[in-house]
Amino acid sequence: MNEMNDVIQLSLPAKPEFVSIARLASSGAASRMGFSFDAIEDIKVAVSEACTNAVNHGYKEDEVGQIRMVMDCDVQSITITVMHDGESFNANEALKKLHPIDTTVDLEEVNEGGLGLFLINTLMDRVSISTESGVAVRMTKLLTRDGVEQIADKVSTTD
Repeated sequence: MNEMNDVIQLSLPAKPEFVSIARLASSGAASRMGFSFDAIEDIKVAVSEACTNAVNHGYKEDEVGQIRMVMDCDVQSITITVMHDGESFNANEALKKLHPIDTTVDLEEVNEGGLGLFLINTLMDRVSISTESGVAVRMTKLLTRDGVEQIADKVSTTD
């Protein structure tokens, strides 16, 4: 990408079969920007989690919804925002529950839900969640590691 601060926008049906398109688009943009293989994998997983959350929690079973994804590519980072206009949630409560899997618990007792935001927070350098109208998850990955230590609060919310 010669011209930095490029913006890429996608609108996808909120259906599981379209999550892979969001993954491919984000990995293509990150690759063109020069991100490492590991960073691209982190971005793909974070985008998958955000889109999957939108599909699974954003709309009721009989509702037809859309996921909008905006990728803002500049010389220092890629910022990806995954948005939907469906059901919102209490982001502050969800963030209080962020934690890795408890290895002392039997695997059959592990609850599948709740790991998505934990993964997004772990894999990306900066995350903000807005639940004012639907949900918008904004995730930033820095191209170089120089600025990572300057970020104190990784996750912020606006309810």
